Amino acid sequence: MAQILVADELIEQAQRSTGLTRFDSDSFREGLGVFLSDLKRSAPPDAAVERIRGSVIGALSNRLKITAYLEQRPELLQRPVERPVFVFGVPRTGTTLLSNLLAADPARRSPLTWEIDDPVPPAAAAMLYTDPRALARLEMERKMLAARPEMGKYYRNSAIYPNECMFFIMQDFKALIWESRGKLPNYRDWLFQADLASTYQYHKRYLQLLAAEAPGTWNLKMPSHALWLPALLKVYPDARLVWTHRDPYTATGSFCSLISLSHQAFTAAVDKEWLGQDCSFQAVEHANRIMDARDQLGEDRIIDVHYADLMRKPLETMRQLYQALGDDFTQEAEAGMSSWLADNPQDKFGKHEYKLAQFGLSPEKLAPRFERYLSRYEVEREG
Repeated sequence: MAQILVADELIEQAQRSTGLTRFDSDSFREGLGVFLSDLKRSAPPDAAVERIRGSVIGALSNRLKITAYLEQRPELLQRPVERPVFVFGVPRTGTTLLSNLLAADPARRSPLTWEIDDPVPPAAAAMLYTDPRALARLEMERKMLAARPEMGKYYRNSAIYPNECMFFIMQDFKALIWESRGKLPNYRDWLFQADLASTYQYHKRYLQLLAAEAPGTWNLKMPSHALWLPALLKVYPDARLVWTHRDPYTATGSFCSLISLSHQAFTAAVDKEWLGQDCSFQAVEHANRIMDARDQLGEDRIIDVHYADLMRKPLETMRQLYQALGDDFTQEAEAGMSSWLADNPQDKFGKHEYKLAQFGLSPEKLAPRFERYLSRYEVEREG
């Protein structure tokens, strides 16, 4: 019989492991409850339950640590987060590539993978890439890729690369990373209707902590910012918004393939038909919600970047983006991006291969779902 995870017990375990008891708020409790209830219904194998237990306790533990640190340094919460850049779009449309290129500009500040995972104490600016925590993660990464080099095909990341806001908003338990842990339709439906005001308030607290000794203009990335732009703008009214575009059929197939890897780790059997239904629903919802927001905010409030342009002429595309952002495309920015591109050629770890048909999908089935998007934007088709 599958183990049952209980919210109060997980919270107590996080408190015991950290020696801390106070959370900044209880905004995470509803999402945690909905997630655990749907997880119980899905009956995952015991090994997956243990991995999820560790993830939940880790998220709660970091929230406790951040609360304690900010209580010691409350002045950090008075520091503004000005004109952050948010990159979003349908999943698998080049948001990671664009975020990495922005992060290669030394004038920008990005939340790095290692510091998102281990944020307390925050690093000094001079130590962002050489902190012992970063070096330890890089060594783990080297060993992982040596053992499983194919993993680099699916998600291009590193301990010292920028990573998604997903990995800290998950601590408010309103995040699609929890939905990817299995066939969880109830949690998904709740999340897509949830108010993420508390989540973006927590998001800002996280940035204020990370910037304690390493300030800068933030470069932030998460495809699903697309789903909650009104909530985002209430917390960051001067945010600069960047939407990445790619052939939605290709993006949807890639999205299905990526989430199937998570399901392999957390479910007894991968239901590819469900993945096709779920990922295509989510992809369409991302596109539609951005268009809805744009209709309310005005066409020019969101900047468009096309994946095809980014692949074919990356530096020219970045120069155009900087102009739209109102930022200087300096020699240092161009040099950093050129160096990153040289070190990270396309398909460095092999090609990520997938087919829509694996997930019960086809261009013909997707066409009516993406009709609104494709009739509004000229997106270069692939394949």
